Amino acid sequence: MSLTRTLTLLVTSTVLLIALIAATWSYVESNHELEELFDAELAQSTRIVQGLVRHLADTQSMEQLPKTLSETLELPLADGDNIDFEADNNEILPRGIGHKYEKKLAFEVWTPDRIPLLDTLKADDSEGLTPGYSWAESKGYRWRIFTLQDPTTDFWIRTAQREDIRQELSQELALGNVLPLLLALPLLVAAAIAAIQFSFRPLRRLEKPVRNMAPERIHPLDDRQAPKEVAGLVQAVNGLLKRLNQALERERRFSADAAHELRTPLAVLRLNLEKACASNPAQFQDLIQSVDRMVHLVEQMLLLSRVDAATDFAPHYHDLSAIVEQSIADVAPLALKKDIEPILEDEAGRALVCCHSALINTLMRSLLANAIQYSPEHTVITTRLAPSGDGYHVTVCDQGPGIPPGERERALSRFVRLDQRVGGGAGLGLAIARRIAELHGGQLTLSGQASGQPGLCVSVWLPARPSCVNSRS
Repeated sequence: MSLTRTLTLLVTSTVLLIALIAATWSYVESNHELEELFDAELAQSTRIVQGLVRHLADTQSMEQLPKTLSETLELPLADGDNIDFEADNNEILPRGIGHKYEKKLAFEVWTPDRIPLLDTLKADDSEGLTPGYSWAESKGYRWRIFTLQDPTTDFWIRTAQREDIRQELSQELALGNVLPLLLALPLLVAAAIAAIQFSFRPLRRLEKPVRNMAPERIHPLDDRQAPKEVAGLVQAVNGLLKRLNQALERERRFSADAAHELRTPLAVLRLNLEKACASNPAQFQDLIQSVDRMVHLVEQMLLLSRVDAATDFAPHYHDLSAIVEQSIADVAPLALKKDIEPILEDEAGRALVCCHSALINTLMRSLLANAIQYSPEHTVITTRLAPSGDGYHVTVCDQGPGIPPGERERALSRFVRLDQRVGGGAGLGLAIARRIAELHGGQLTLSGQASGQPGLCVSVWLPARPSCVNSRS
């Protein structure tokens, strides 16, 4: 489970939920408040008409009153005007006579005897006139109505607004309130994700040294970069690293001391066996071979100990081609015993690398000896040296049984021999070779033959010319 992903999902989900609730609440409340505002405007318009009617009733006769109200409150359209009031084009009417929304407002005026003086709504009044707010159907639309009776003149006055216009305006205004929040929401989510990523940067800085830490170079983490919430964990990890380093150091020291102490008794044992073998060679030959294998194991353990500790590692500039040629010459007697032909394909010419020549020679001899050990008689071992990027590839290919892809990484581990029936090694050759390659900033990989034929190819990549602590030799 990723803590960053979990926290990001929780924060973004919470932000989205809260924003959705806030937007919904704002939209509903805005709609409600705007409906209240429209109702207030409707009542105010009715009272304005009330004042007009009261004034006209005092100054004009009942015969003149309907005409004056019609000229004042109805939209002045000429006979030739053909206007689509439902179209979404220009809302200002031709000749500046008004606004098309005026057709979505209606006024009605009745005398105290319920005789209509002005009726632009033409709604069903079968239920009679009742003061206050109500709804009515007219011209295929629903209308919001406010009705009052003037206490001075006893005239009934009613003003109406179409419901769809009220809803259209209220929704547009409500969306105008909600839209900034919706537009800011992606920025808010992005800012939250960026803040979470930024907050976890100290943990990623702590992760990098742990990921790149090698067993031979264990060092404590810098707890000054750790947030307070994980400072205790970093200190506990540092304590664990310290104990692990001490345990590895004791293991390396034990292996080196044991191997060193075994050299003398094994040498004495072999001398005594050689003396006994002079009188009866057949009886002690197998025992001498076993002692030789033990001596080889001790030498490999000592070499591995020195390589792990990287003692006396003073690199110089050397010609990799010359080192490879010398390594092939060193193992030539082993190849002749099995009638194996070592072939060198040098495509690099003079290949200068900054290295420890003895360690690279050990690496090559280990790979070549391993190839000879597992190759059948009368076969060929091909060593190819070629430039590759900023360095050189040295590839040793044999015609032996090879290693299945799933077992190749395990084959590079220490003291691992996949086939105990073949050879007499201890499973350290490839491990030593890989450690030497890593010590020089390179890498070692295993693969099969490119042609698909049986065999194993061991490829070592070494950087061309890294910085060298010593002068060129």
